[in-house]
Amino acid sequence: MGIVKISEEMHESLRVASNALSRSMNAQAEHWLRLGMLAELNPELDHSQICRLLIRAEQAGGLSLQHVCDMADAPASIAS
Repeated sequence: MGIVKISEEMHESLRVASNALSRSMNAQAEHWLRLGMLAELNPELDHSQICRLLIRAEQAGGLSLQHVCDMADAPASIAS
């Protein structure tokens, strides 16, 4: 674990989103990081498809960078 420095504006956005969605600020930041990572690796997927990938990854034991890369290399049908 480490410290990541973010802008005051992003920190405030995180605070608002975490309160609105009943998550800790760390959990909200991790959520946004996961979504962003998957969106960059899979630009053809929409939000609901990315959510399904996150659920499948959790069922398979968690979301490691290797697992994300494997999913990105897999056929598009995995996101359906």
